[in-house]
Amino acid sequence: MVDEDTRARMRALEEKLARRKRADAPTPKTGQGYSGAELAWRMVIELVSGLGIGFGIGYGIDSLMGTMPIFLVLFVFLGFAAGIKVMMNTAKSVYPGDETPDGKSGGTSAGDGKRDGHG
Repeated sequence: MVDEDTRARMRALEEKLARRKRADAPTPKTGQGYSGAELAWRMVIELVSGLGIGFGIGYGIDSLMGTMPIFLVLFVFLGFAAGIKVMMNTAKSVYPGDETPDGKSGGTSAGDGKRDGHG
C-alpha cells in the first residue's frame, strides 16, 4: 500500500511534469510569420519549377526518341499538376485545419471551426 506522503509527492511530480510539458510544447505553425507577398512568390516559384521540370523531362525524352512534341506536352501537363499539388500543400501547411485564410470555417471539421477566438 502507498502512504499519503508518497501520493502527495507523486501529485507534485505530475504537476511539475505537466508545467514543463506546457512550457516545452512547440508553438503551432501558422501563417503569421509570412507576408502575403512571400507566400505568393513561393507558390509562383513552385508552379513554375514544376512546369520547368516537366518541360525538361518531356523535351529530353522527345529528343532521345525523336517524337516531338508528344512527351513534351504530356510532361508539361504533369509538371503543371505537380506544381498545383505542391502549391496546395503549401497552403495547407500555412493555414492548418479546414479554415480559409479569412478565418471562416470550411465546414467539415469535428470542431466548431473557430481559431484563436475569431470567427
